[in-house]
Amino acid sequence: MAAFRGRSIVTEGGKIKTVAMARRQIECIPVPDRMRKMVDTLMPEERSHRMTLVRSIDTKPELIVRRLVHGMGYRYRIHRHDLPGTPDLVFPSRRAVIFVHGCFWHRHDGCTLARMPKSRLEFWENKLEGNRRRDIRKIEELESMGWRVLIIWECELKDLNVLVIRLQNFLDGEIPT
Repeated sequence: MAAFRGRSIVTEGGKIKTVAMARRQIECIPVPDRMRKMVDTLMPEERSHRMTLVRSIDTKPELIVRRLVHGMGYRYRIHRHDLPGTPDLVFPSRRAVIFVHGCFWHRHDGCTLARMPKSRLEFWENKLEGNRRRDIRKIEELESMGWRVLIIWECELKDLNVLVIRLQNFLDGEIPT
C-alpha cells in the first residue's frame, strides 16, 4: 500500500516517487476492452448509489395520483402484495386496480420520456423489454381473477383535468379499461 508524504508517495518497497511519476505509471496501465466501451461518466460506485435512489414505490407520479384519487373521495389500499404485480392502488369493493407507470421503465410506446439510453444498449433493451413483458403477464393474471385494470402513464400527469375525468369514469365503472 502506498502512503502520501507531502507531494511524494512512499510505496511498499520504501521507494519515494513524486505524484507526477505515479500518475504516468498509472496512465500506462492497459484498459480492458469491456471498460473502453463504457460511456458512463460516473464511477461504478457512484452509478450504483444513484441507481439505489430509483424508487419502485411511492414515486412522485404515484403520490400525485394517490392525492388526486383521495381528493375525489375514493378510498383505496396501496401495494397489495397478494395480487399479481403489486398494484399501486387497489379498490377492493370495486374490484379495480391502478398501476402508475413511469414511461421510461415500462416502455410507453410513442412517448418521448421512453427514450433508450445511449450506452449499454443491449443491457437496457433486455431489461426494459423484460419489464414490459412482465407488465402484460401480470395484467392478464389480474383480469383473469376478475379485476379491472387501469394504467396511468407518467406523461399523462401533465393534464390533471383529463386525468380526473378518466379516473372518475374508471372507478365508477362507466368505461372499461
